[in-house]
Amino acid sequence: MTTPAKGPVSYFPAIEKKYGRPIAEWKDIIRTSPLTKHMELVAWLKAEHGLGHGHANALVAHTLAEGSR
Repeated sequence: MTTPAKGPVSYFPAIEKKYGRPIAEWKDIIRTSPLTKHMELVAWLKAEHGLGHGHANALVAHTLAEGSR
């Protein structure tokens, strides 16, 4: 039996389906952005890429938590 994903990762299947890009590509987009603050990145993803707030927030939170920015 598999444990359901929790936290930001739980949004990933819906993000890939809705926006048509793999999560790795979204992470690369975030990492290559000149922005560094969480809410700046969320606002940027919403404005420039049309993501909803929850999806943008989940991607940014997970990417920043991984480090390597």
